[in-house]
Amino acid sequence: MTQRDASVETIQQQLTAFARRARATAARIHPELSLVSYTLLAHLDDQQGCRATDLAAHYFLDKSTVSRQIAALEKLGFVERRVDPDDHRVQVLHPTPAGAAVLSNAMTSRRQAFHERLGDWDDADLARFASYLLRYNAAQELKG
Repeated sequence: MTQRDASVETIQQQLTAFARRARATAARIHPELSLVSYTLLAHLDDQQGCRATDLAAHYFLDKSTVSRQIAALEKLGFVERRVDPDDHRVQVLHPTPAGAAVLSNAMTSRRQAFHERLGDWDDADLARFASYLLRYNAAQELKG
């Protein structure tokens, strides 16, 4: 195995571990709020609402998957549907006040966990890590 292959293998393993921790964290924050649900709720908040089809397209998810996740979020009282003022045939999904509160609490907890985990990193290491993550995610977006 080449050094490059070993590095790629390490990256894959570490990103998998990161994803497992993210799912576990989401479950601790709200037992009924999966990582996918959390991600969709955060996107709705960030975009100040959007259609379910836009969520599916953005995250490369099947429409039925998004529909199930949104139904669960609605049942929890975290998401509501509003008629699009520009096209009354379209429903736009928005976080409810309860959804915004749970999201805010989750973001605060996650931010605190990252500060603790990265507390002994110097500013240059943090900047490099942030730039590498941006570069990695940008490469994925270019490939679709």
